Amino acid sequence: MLLACSAHAGKLAIVIDDFGYRPAQENQVLQMPQAISVAVLPNAPHAREMATKAHQRGHEVLIHLPMAPLSKQPLEKDTLRPDMSSAEIERIISEAVKQVPFAVGLNNHMGSAMTSSLFGMQKVMQVLDHYNFYFLDSMTIGNSQSTRAASGTSVKVIKRRVFLDDNQNEAEIRKQFTRAVRLAQRDGSAIAIGHPHPSTVRVLQQMLPTLPGDITLVRPSQLLNEPQRINHKPLPPESQPAQPAKPRNPFRGVETCVSKQPQQPVPATRALGVIGDSIAESYIAKTLESLF
Repeated sequence: MLLACSAHAGKLAIVIDDFGYRPAQENQVLQMPQAISVAVLPNAPHAREMATKAHQRGHEVLIHLPMAPLSKQPLEKDTLRPDMSSAEIERIISEAVKQVPFAVGLNNHMGSAMTSSLFGMQKVMQVLDHYNFYFLDSMTIGNSQSTRAASGTSVKVIKRRVFLDDNQNEAEIRKQFTRAVRLAQRDGSAIAIGHPHPSTVRVLQQMLPTLPGDITLVRPSQLLNEPQRINHKPLPPESQPAQPAKPRNPFRGVETCVSKQPQQPVPATRALGVIGDSIAESYIAKTLESLF
C-alpha cells in the first residue's frame, strides 16, 4: 500500500520544482498523492494560481526562489546574490511570499554561488526566521553553507539527495527514482527533486503506485526532525525475479582418463595376440568349448 506506515519504514519525500509555467503538466502532478510537494517560482505567470490549487488539494507548497549560480547565464528577476544587502534580500523574499500563498518552506532555484556563500546565506536565514519557514537545500553545489548559516536561527535545513530528471529520458528517470527509494531504505529518509516535464510525470504515474511496502511517502516538513543520516554502506540490492533452477542431470557420463606419459605404438602382431587371448577367455568361447 502506497502510504502504509511502519515503525521501520523508509520515508521518501518528492518535490516538483519550477511550478507556475506549465499548468497542463502541473495539474497532472496535483492529481498524484497529497504527499507530493510543489515548489513554485514566485515570478512565474501562474504562480499564485498553482500555489493556491496545490494547497486546496492538500499538497505542501514551497517558494522556489532563484539564487545566483556560479556559471554565467541569464538570471530571473529578483535572483538573490551574495553581495545583496539584508534589506534587499528581505524585500525579495517578502514579495515572493505574496506571490506564492500558503508556502511553508523555501528552496533554491539554481544558486551554487549563493548557497556556497556563508555570509550571503546568513542573511537569507535571518529573513526566513521571521516567516517560520524551513529551507530545503537543492544541493546544487557540494559545499553549500545552508546548515552553518542557519545556526543561531530557528530555521531547519533539509537537503536534497536525488535529482530525478537531470536526464529526461524515462529509463534514466526510473533509475533515479529507484535510487531515491533505495537511499530511503538504507538511511531512513531521502528527498528527491523533479520537474513537471512530461517524461517525469509519466514515470511518477507509473512508479508511485508500485512503491515498496517499506517506503512511506511523506512531505518535506515531516523530515524536519529526522536525523540527516548519510552513510556509505552499499545500497540495498534491487529485487530481482527468481531464476528457475536448472534441472540436474543424474547421468554425468564417463570421465576420460588421460595418460600423462606419451603412449608407445603397439606392434600389429602383439595387438592380434591380445585380441585372440581376449576372445579365447570370453564367456562365449568357454561355453562353446564345454559343448564340444
